[in-house]
Amino acid sequence: MRTDMSSQPQPEPQAQAQTQIHNIGYRKYDGPRLGRAYARRSLFVQSLRGSYGLGRSAKSKVLPMILLGIMCVPALIIVAVAVTTKMTKLPVAYTQYAMIMQLVIALFVASQAPQAVSLDLRFRSVPLYFSRPIERLDYVLAKFGAMATALFMLTALPLLILYIGALLAKMDFVEQTKGLAQGVASVVLLALLLGGISLVVAALTPRRGFGVAAIIGVLVISYGAVSTLQGIAWATDNFDAVAWLGLFSPMTLIDGVQTAFLGASSTFPDALGPSTGQGVVYLLAVLALIAGSYGILMRRYRKVGL
Repeated sequence: MRTDMSSQPQPEPQAQAQTQIHNIGYRKYDGPRLGRAYARRSLFVQSLRGSYGLGRSAKSKVLPMILLGIMCVPALIIVAVAVTTKMTKLPVAYTQYAMIMQLVIALFVASQAPQAVSLDLRFRSVPLYFSRPIERLDYVLAKFGAMATALFMLTALPLLILYIGALLAKMDFVEQTKGLAQGVASVVLLALLLGGISLVVAALTPRRGFGVAAIIGVLVISYGAVSTLQGIAWATDNFDAVAWLGLFSPMTLIDGVQTAFLGASSTFPDALGPSTGQGVVYLLAVLALIAGSYGILMRRYRKVGL
């Protein structure tokens, strides 16, 4: 069947004349492609800075900086007294300092872990991260590393102050260096363990307030419950139970590891810390919790990324 082309509507000449292509200045990017490593490093730095409020509003800097100051003030006082009175030994061991200041550490991690991950969940920005070269592995590594590094800085800085003060007071160099190394090893494990646990708890809810309360519950309430049960076990002469009960709280886990392997004095009732064999179980439990936290985060962000 033949179609009559003259019967079809033709575009008006005026409409054809008005059709134009405008050059608005967009150009193809010809610079270097920095790739995943740069994106992962940038996310790590941004998250680490955010843990102390850097790059954020002035209000966001107040709490982390106050907590950092609270962590350092007792160390400065100890140093001042040691130098003034010419002490031959620090009144607080390097491995004991974090145990004494654990409430401050718990408040820091409870306030900053939700800031690191909960806001991304709440505002649904995680898929935007994954739309770039960055992948789920990069996101989890950057966040985990930033939180652990922030905690390490919080706990290691007072130890460095104590070390410098001890050298100024002319205490034995070898003994103080050994004590510092033991303290740093302890806070490295502490930072990895608390950083991983806190991020897992915070990643379960987009509500920052819920994350803060849950992290405080996991860290503070668990320590109080375990310490109470240890006191009851010691009072009833169940001495073997004292060490095994320490497996059920993050802070007592670190206490047990440093007592068994780092020459620390235990904070358990009557200083009944774990034996070397029990210390191996403590160390394996710490490593399993760190690896498990990483695995849970990877699984969590497999779903969130979609």
